[in-house]
Amino acid sequence: MMLIPTHHFRDIERKPEYLQPEKCVPPPYPGPVGTMWFIRDGCGIACAIVTWFLVLYAEFVVLFVMLIPSRDYVYSIINGTVFNLLAFLALASHCRAMLTDPGAVPKGNATKEFIESLQLKPGQVVYKCPKCCSIKPDRAHHCSVCKRCIRKMDHHCPWVNNCVGENNQKYFVLFTMYIALISLHALIMVGFHFLHCFEEDWTTYGLNREEMAGAGISLHEKMQPLNISSTECSSFSPPTTVILLILLCFEGLLFLIFTSVMFGTQVHSICTDETGIEQLKKEERRWAKKTKWMNMKAVFGHPFSLGWASPFATPDQGKADPYQYVV
Repeated sequence: MMLIPTHHFRDIERKPEYLQPEKCVPPPYPGPVGTMWFIRDGCGIACAIVTWFLVLYAEFVVLFVMLIPSRDYVYSIINGTVFNLLAFLALASHCRAMLTDPGAVPKGNATKEFIESLQLKPGQVVYKCPKCCSIKPDRAHHCSVCKRCIRKMDHHCPWVNNCVGENNQKYFVLFTMYIALISLHALIMVGFHFLHCFEEDWTTYGLNREEMAGAGISLHEKMQPLNISSTECSSFSPPTTVILLILLCFEGLLFLIFTSVMFGTQVHSICTDETGIEQLKKEERRWAKKTKWMNMKAVFGHPFSLGWASPFATPDQGKADPYQYVV
């Protein structure tokens, strides 16, 4: 069987006849600057709501079960401030990751006028996405949920109801980092709370009459655990408090493992300048290799500053290259 050279296909693919621009509807008129990006996906919206609910549940348990009833005001103020700050940054990062355009390619731009504006030279190739009728830039992939081609798409995450791509990867990394930190912080506080309350306040709750008599505790004192001994540990009864803390412990452990793994894979992906899809497909590297520090600055912004840790600081990634569509 006769093999056809690869460059022959490249010469064909750059021709308007192959791209069939007449079948593409011109892209709609662009919306006003600052238009909010939001994916209307039922599963993603449900996952995003669950994420907020779990963070708010952790807030409730930490504040009203562990910190506010405590008589150690310094402990409560310090831990309450740290936990609430991390939770606020986590939710802010989640909003930015969910509501930021991840780098969507203009839909339906595979028109004859746009192809001619690229002024292709012999040997240059452009690729058209048959699903969204767009000219795909280098390293762009189509997302079936967003129904768009996304530049440097890493993956689609239902927990943020959005793709993780060129423009919002920083916010997704911050989201995983802050969720991991509040999960670790909550687990540490739960551990201290269990140790303190088991030794101090909950030991009398399950005593029988003989044990109470030996300890010098009256029945009236045992029947009022909320007013005498357990107020320092919780405003709820010991069984309710234990259930709330166990649920928080399970949630914190689960999300600590999950977000730590995601954070590590994202940092590795940034340092190697290779997205998750590119690693999965083992795509050939066609872009210039840069240092790990340059790759980090490309995602988090130039130069290094406290803005790297802020979901409110938009990284300066420069303007899009008009020739990124051709290879």
